[in-house]
Amino acid sequence: MRLIIALLLPWLTFFTIGRPIAGIICLILQVTLIGWLPAAIWAVYALSQYKTDQKIRDALGR
Repeated sequence: MRLIIALLLPWLTFFTIGRPIAGIICLILQVTLIGWLPAAIWAVYALSQYKTDQKIRDALGR
């Protein structure tokens, strides 16, 4: 579900993973039509990093 949000509304992804400042920066980037693609790529990358961090945290038992 978050992947779909990352592609359609990239700024919202950052708010769902707890990074509101990055969400605001992404929203500013997304306002321009040219900035939509980099914003979506950034959101998908940040989401994958978030999932990796969650897996590491679970593996360490914290």
